[in-house]
Amino acid sequence: MTINVAICGTGYIARIHARAIQNIHGARVVAVAGHLPEKTAAFATEFKIPHVFDDHRALIKSHLADALVICSPNALHAPQTLAALNVGMAVMVEKPMAMNSREAEQMHEASVKNSVPLMVAHCWRFDRDVLWLKKQVNSGRLGHVIRTKGYGVHANWGPSGWFTERRLAGGGALADMGVHALDTARFLLGDPQPVSVYARIGTHYMDGDVDDTGVMLVTWDNGVHSYIESGWWQPHTDGPEAATQLYGTHGFGSVFPTRLELPNAKKRKVDIIDSGLPFPRKEQCPQDMYDRQMAAFIQSVKDRSVPKPGGMEGMINMKVLDAAYRSAKSGKVEAIK
Repeated sequence: MTINVAICGTGYIARIHARAIQNIHGARVVAVAGHLPEKTAAFATEFKIPHVFDDHRALIKSHLADALVICSPNALHAPQTLAALNVGMAVMVEKPMAMNSREAEQMHEASVKNSVPLMVAHCWRFDRDVLWLKKQVNSGRLGHVIRTKGYGVHANWGPSGWFTERRLAGGGALADMGVHALDTARFLLGDPQPVSVYARIGTHYMDGDVDDTGVMLVTWDNGVHSYIESGWWQPHTDGPEAATQLYGTHGFGSVFPTRLELPNAKKRKVDIIDSGLPFPRKEQCPQDMYDRQMAAFIQSVKDRSVPKPGGMEGMINMKVLDAAYRSAKSGKVEAIK
């Protein structure tokens, strides 16, 4: 069974996903939609895509594809997702899932109502290093995790264009990069429910009406606290994208570098358990991570099963982001409902 996939968008991440589809047996890219004709035509030529559209509605009405991968600006995530889900087309939508949690909830409800798979592209759940640490946490080697620290930061670099416009992006570095650190921490903790958020954000390194600097403290329903840094154009970062540290009652674990530090009272030293995975690595965001993500999505399309991370996971992350932006305005801890 071959799954026909269409793509909305022709930017950097769309190319990553197009390659991922081509790397999977039993999937092919059959159509692409973009608002810039020359760029869309070039994208179609590069990936040998037979059908080209200038509007997602025409693409969806064509019924050429079983699934749609959405790589458009954030403001288009909800309308494009809803249009596809409501005609039975499975969707994988880039993060952040939507402009806000209200839109995310509508998307999740449409997926459930129509029994159509909806995946949110929280890619770090498919990374080898993250999966190694997840296995260690699940085995109990760290004991009870008390707190986490994570980074979603671009040092000496940042995006331009629609990413820096609130009307198209919804938020800035917190929504773009902080959500990576947020979802990675939540995944490693076993997907607890968020209770509250305290956040401070600002715009200090660029021109734009969104944030380029932020910190937030998330409290989960299991009592764990997660400290998360987000940023673009920062002069320094303590860890690369999605770097996460876990402080447990039995020891310490981290990704990037990926290892455990376990106190050994008998020998009065700390045992270092190395993952054997290289760091720093050649590519921080390797293609094989996206390939595994796409394979999981394609399998859910074949099975008509609920993928993970799905609409629920994406919606929960959006609730945290909404609360963080409220907290940054109020200066207070904001509850998550």
